[in-house]
Amino acid sequence: MTEPEPRPEPEPRPAPEPGREPEPAPLLPGERSRVPAGVRWLIVCAIVALALGVAIWPRGDDGAAPPTGPTAAPSTSVSPGRLAAARASAALPPCPAGLGAAALAGTPLTCLGDGAPVDLAAAGTAPVLLNIWAWWCGPCRVELPVLADVAARAGDRLTVLGVHADANAVAGLDLLAELKVALPTVQDPQSVVATALGAPRAYPVTVLLRADGTVAGVHAQPFTSVDDVAALLRTELGVTL
Repeated sequence: MTEPEPRPEPEPRPAPEPGREPEPAPLLPGERSRVPAGVRWLIVCAIVALALGVAIWPRGDDGAAPPTGPTAAPSTSVSPGRLAAARASAALPPCPAGLGAAALAGTPLTCLGDGAPVDLAAAGTAPVLLNIWAWWCGPCRVELPVLADVAARAGDRLTVLGVHADANAVAGLDLLAELKVALPTVQDPQSVVATALGAPRAYPVTVLLRADGTVAGVHAQPFTSVDDVAALLRTELGVTL
C-alpha cells in the first residue's frame, strides 16, 4: 500500500518591516477562502436586501397614484356663494319632515340641498331606504343613479333618503349634479346616522326602515341594478316596485 504524501508545510513568512501592515497568509492548497461559510452567507443576504431596498425606494411623486379616500378632499371651508351655487346646480328636493326613527332622536342634521334642519325621529309616512355614501366613494357613483331610479318607480310607497357622510358638502353636491341624481339628502359628517342604526362605516351602506322607524336590514354592499334593490324591498319591507 502506498503511503499518502505528507501535506507540505507553508514556508515561514518573513517578519514585517516596522510601520507596514503584515500581508495576509497565502491560502493553503484546496482552500478557497478564509471567511467562514456562515459569514459569507450573511454578506450575500445583506447585499440582496440592499439591492431590493434601492429598487423599491420611492423616487419623488413621479408615477404616484393620487389618494382615493377623504384625504384627497378639497377644503371644506367654502364661501356661502360657492355653497349656494352648488346647491342650485344639484337642485335636490327638500328632505322629508321625518322618518319615525326613534333611534335618531336628538340627532342634529341638516338637509344637504338647502341647509334646513332635519329631525329624522319625527313621524314618517312610509318605509324608508337610507343610503349612506360619500363623494369620494367609487362604488357610490354607480349605486346612486340606481337608487334614484328606485325612488322614481316607488313613488309615495317608499322614502329614499341619502346620507352624505363627509364634511365636504360642496363635493357631495357637485357629485350629485354630475350624476344628475336628485335625491333628498342629509349632511352627516360625524356618521351619527350610521352609529345610531348600527351600520358600519364602509360606504355605500343601505339601511331599510319599516314604516314605524325600526330597522329591517343593514346592507354594506353596492347595488348595481334596480332588480337587486327591488328584491330586497319586497323581502324586507313588503314594498313592490
